[in-house]
Amino acid sequence: MTDVYDTAATVSAVRAAAAMIAGHKAELTRLDQAIGDGDHGENLARGFHAVLVKLESAAPATPADALKLVATTLISTVGGASGPLYGTAFLRASTALAGAAELTPELVAAALAAARDGVVARGKAEPGDKTMVDALGPAAEAARAAADGGGGVREVLAAAADAAARGSEATVPLQARKGRASYLGERSVGHVDPGSRSTAYLLASFAAGATGAADDSDRS
Repeated sequence: MTDVYDTAATVSAVRAAAAMIAGHKAELTRLDQAIGDGDHGENLARGFHAVLVKLESAAPATPADALKLVATTLISTVGGASGPLYGTAFLRASTALAGAAELTPELVAAALAAARDGVVARGKAEPGDKTMVDALGPAAEAARAAADGGGGVREVLAAAADAAARGSEATVPLQARKGRASYLGERSVGHVDPGSRSTAYLLASFAAGATGAADDSDRS
């Protein structure tokens, strides 16, 4: 297990997140074909591949630097709404971690709250709108509760990942009120929101980095 979640651990988690998204690219594409443009998996996988390329020559000095690299790369390489939204999430999280050499439970909770608030401000979505907020919101709340309850970084990230997964599943009966899916009206009901699913996968990667667990990037 990893007791210290420092820059090296953060970079390792980013690499794991890229592998997770690549492994689930087809699934995310299928989900988006049902209620969106059908390019979510491809776009996000391309963005994280670009992140890996950047990491070959970059040497982030802090966890915040690592997340800022992810943010700027996704914004510049991922099309549609996903690039700005995920970029904003990582950028706001990076700002919350500024100056820290390693993560603490309180910083993790603050970073996730900042990411959520950034996405809400950028996308104007609220809980229940069938968007990534429905995964990121519960994740931030669970992280705060775990940190306030005395949990360590591992516990806080695990709680966030579990809450995000449940939040994503809870989008199935919702009718989309934002984005391309909203054009479908009641036909959007019965489908998982692809942004919420990819959000859950990303958080699962960061949680796995804290626990030493293997990711499930080969599952689709």
